Amino acid sequence: MTRATSNSPLQTVGMYGLLAAISLGMLFPLLWLLGTSLKSPTENIFQSPPQLLPSEPTLENFVKVWQTLPFAQYLLNSTLVAILVVSLNLILCALAAYPLARLSFPGRDWIFVGIVATIMIPFQIVMIPLYILTVQLGLTNTYWGIIFPNLANAFGIFLLRQAFMGVPKEMEEAARMDGCSELGLWWHIMLPAIRPALVTLGIFVFIGSWSDFLWPLIVIQDEALYTLPLGVSKLVGTFSLDWRLVAAGSVISIVPVFLVFLVLQGYIVPTETGSGVKG
Repeated sequence: MTRATSNSPLQTVGMYGLLAAISLGMLFPLLWLLGTSLKSPTENIFQSPPQLLPSEPTLENFVKVWQTLPFAQYLLNSTLVAILVVSLNLILCALAAYPLARLSFPGRDWIFVGIVATIMIPFQIVMIPLYILTVQLGLTNTYWGIIFPNLANAFGIFLLRQAFMGVPKEMEEAARMDGCSELGLWWHIMLPAIRPALVTLGIFVFIGSWSDFLWPLIVIQDEALYTLPLGVSKLVGTFSLDWRLVAAGSVISIVPVFLVFLVLQGYIVPTETGSGVKG
């Protein structure tokens, strides 16, 4: 008979110390960015060793950035685009994933393989055809021009298909016996059952849309339609590489991402889809 071995207190402390050191190393760039945004013009931001905490913390950099550039408009543009992109992705990916997971029709598996295979295609390869199509549709310099390539994505369809396949068949059969239509089954039974997957996909899509720089740079020329990444890039030329102000703009742009993750992380939990079903 073998006995379960337990770590000694010294080993436990060493393990947690190692994990803390790794976490601090990963957080160091973010802490340096935050510290730089709070430093006054008299402090050296490139001293060695680097000083994370400013000796004289100030919000002057944030005030100057906010007053000099229309960051409120940039924030509104990014928020509107992100909300539309996330909403459309959740709806369209769920509509595409449901028949691939729960319905039987000829060529279903080959269609799924073809969709997943598109994940391997870099965006730079399809960027020019997408731009030509966007111009032909008259979507350049509009919100819909930014949203157009992000209406749905192969990863979202794959993720939701796998989630749909995990829903017990008994729930589906019970709903059909009650006279539920196919669309009603998808809306009232399937979507609530895969809520953790929907929240996970929403977080990934939000982060990708919020931080997207290349595509908005291509299709947007009107500064009034700039998103936050484009606004932050404008700081480099406006303030002649004053990294305190660039850091302040960067902090403003990443705060919403942290807030969204903190609010939604509690919903990424397994749902009791099969709690009322007896096998």
